[in-house]
Amino acid sequence: MPALQAARCPGCSVVTFPAAPACPRCGAETAPHPLSTRGRLWTWTVQRYPPKSPPHVGPGGGFQPYVVGYVELQEGVRIEAVVDVSPAEVAIGMPLELRGGAGVPHASAVRDDG
Repeated sequence: MPALQAARCPGCSVVTFPAAPACPRCGAETAPHPLSTRGRLWTWTVQRYPPKSPPHVGPGGGFQPYVVGYVELQEGVRIEAVVDVSPAEVAIGMPLELRGGAGVPHASAVRDDG
């Protein structure tokens, strides 16, 4: 699983995603900073319409609505992701694990260990 790469300011500790070469707060040069992969669902919605094609290529069985949300990580960064949880089971605050890779990150539900 590829790590999500952010940037951290050595001066004021701001973490940005996607990574930026300069800090948005103080303008200092940032350094690479790997993000944690676990967080909590901050907010979400259901995508009920297929994205435009091209570039989207739909699945063989046709379009199915899916959850899109923001996962808040311990660093305070919120990452937009496709949430691989059914709309009937999704809830704000639920623990999720992010997976990076090509395209938009995906998040899956994980057991809450407290």
